Amino acid sequence: MKTENLDKQLNELVSTWSVLYTKLHNYHWYVSGPSFFTLHVKFEELYNEVTLNLDDLAERILSKGGKPVATLKEHLELSLIKEASGKEDATKMVEKLVADFKTIMKALDNGMTLAADAGDDRTEDLLNAQFQSLEKHTWMLNAYLGK
Repeated sequence: MKTENLDKQLNELVSTWSVLYTKLHNYHWYVSGPSFFTLHVKFEELYNEVTLNLDDLAERILSKGGKPVATLKEHLELSLIKEASGKEDATKMVEKLVADFKTIMKALDNGMTLAADAGDDRTEDLLNAQFQSLEKHTWMLNAYLGK
């Protein structure tokens, strides 16, 4: 049961990273206004990092004998965050990312607990590294928002 709950959490994270990857591309392509140059570059940096997180997590699942979800349909069904609406202005994009990062951090924290309970230190370490990165990005994006 411990492993089953962990596997479910990891696949939710795979789906969430996949939706975030697409959302960040949407923001990268459609950001406009005075913050364009700053945010255009930042969103690209973030989706490149998300690519690595997604791949590392999927490969971890495979190395444990599991099967990462790999279709858009599954990703949309399992994701803990929603797609971009296409109506966000630059500030709303950043606010939504902060909210998404907090959601993902809760899931990562839960995954770390499940991994620890299952005696899976390697998965716990992987999730901890992703958590720490999001924690830093959240701090920086909140600073950008003046919060």
